[in-house]
Amino acid sequence: MATHQITVERRDSLHLKISRVLREESSHRLDVYLFVPAELGLNAHVLSEEAFYHGAIHVKRTYYSDRHRLPLVMSRLAGKRLDADQYRLGLSLYAYQYVVAMERSTQTLLDQARRTRKAEKRVGDKAEKRTGDKAETLEEAARSGASEDETAQAGRLREQLEETLELSSGILRRLRRQEPSDESLHRYYANIDNYLSWFTEQRLLELIAHLPRGNDYREIRERLLGVCREEDDHRRKREYNAERVTRDPTRMSNKMRLLRRLIEYPVTLKQRSQELGGGEEKAVKGLATAVVMVFVTLGLLEARAALGDITALFVLALAVLYALREVFKDDLRVTLWRLLRRGRPKWRRQYLDANSNAVLGRQLEWFDYQRYPRLDEEIRRVRKRNMAQREEVVLHYRSSSRMSPTRFLSGYDRTRETLTLDLSPLARLMSKGSHHVYRLEEKGQVVREPVEKRHLINLVIREVEGNGTPLLQRWKIVMSRSKIVDVELVHEEGPEEGAESAKPE
Repeated sequence: MATHQITVERRDSLHLKISRVLREESSHRLDVYLFVPAELGLNAHVLSEEAFYHGAIHVKRTYYSDRHRLPLVMSRLAGKRLDADQYRLGLSLYAYQYVVAMERSTQTLLDQARRTRKAEKRVGDKAEKRTGDKAETLEEAARSGASEDETAQAGRLREQLEETLELSSGILRRLRRQEPSDESLHRYYANIDNYLSWFTEQRLLELIAHLPRGNDYREIRERLLGVCREEDDHRRKREYNAERVTRDPTRMSNKMRLLRRLIEYPVTLKQRSQELGGGEEKAVKGLATAVVMVFVTLGLLEARAALGDITALFVLALAVLYALREVFKDDLRVTLWRLLRRGRPKWRRQYLDANSNAVLGRQLEWFDYQRYPRLDEEIRRVRKRNMAQREEVVLHYRSSSRMSPTRFLSGYDRTRETLTLDLSPLARLMSKGSHHVYRLEEKGQVVREPVEKRHLINLVIREVEGNGTPLLQRWKIVMSRSKIVDVELVHEEGPEEGAESAKPE
């Protein structure tokens, strides 16, 4: 199976986060295809390409390294030299890597915990029906009804929770052993430590809230709660936050959001965006006007020769010619502009180091509506439409970047790109209606359950590094008007020769 180089996950209710690591190759190309059901009525008139690009696509790049101790070593050396800038940069890198790793691991654990909880609920429902008048408890019946796979899945979840807990505690201990004595450096350290402590507590509490019930998870739940209490005590002893802030969740959340920005700023590459084709658009507009005026002038000369003096008929002919000019001028301009810009990039993005302002790379971007028959054979093969006549609207985003790793921060040769897709414009096109379905239980009882209408959106991603073999993925996005319900990888084939995997539909 191909190595996972691209991950897709829910960021919140209606946002998708596509993350990838840009390796040592100097050039990268990314294609993202959204296959939207035609029943939503999406087209360029409802949502223009420019509006979707500017409102729904957000790109961010940060320095990346899988050598997790490198920023801490840099911070330690900088602390000895009392170089404030280097210390802040190194500490931010270390904290950011921890935050990203913690978010990814806890999200995986949350998804697994939800699946385990649903499986246990199904087993419990069956056990409740089976027990009846028997003396067997529900818990014993559930255990007897659980399959070996579900038991093994629960065991893996507990092991992964313990591993995540140990790694998190170890990283925070290493950070706190390097507490600086200089007051100016200590203020920055305190802000970082404050955020990481609160962030760790929040992620662990979220895990606890979604853990399956039962005695099997009692021990790991107590361990997680113990770490949360330790982090809360740590912040109180250090007096990181005023009492009024601690009591008010809104104030606390806003403060931590600002501290998160403090961490991200030194490691995030600055961007300068430019829309391409401005001069060409003016030239096309002038050319279209000139061409139309040539025909209008010739028409005027012919009308003057045919009608002679200025009469009412000549004035009418003049009005018709000018009306035709206004109609065909805009149509000709739009047609010429589309022909000229077809297949060419529409935007250019420049990346700069946040500390030195050195140019690290450039990126060209495209976004347009495409027709399914015009897609590459490779993309159509990965899409695998089961119903040949199914209509879909295809949104295509492409980026082609060229980076200069030699200009990167010392010790780093890769960057991490996060592409956030805001699907709220698509959600607004979905109907609000819901309906009910009826289910007959074994005892003859009829149950009515509300059902929310959902839509399936296919996401196909292609990434090419340099001249290498492309990595292709297809993701199923199930969403309703209010939220993204599920994100699932169903097909992947990578740069490794013959590497391909697929899940049943």
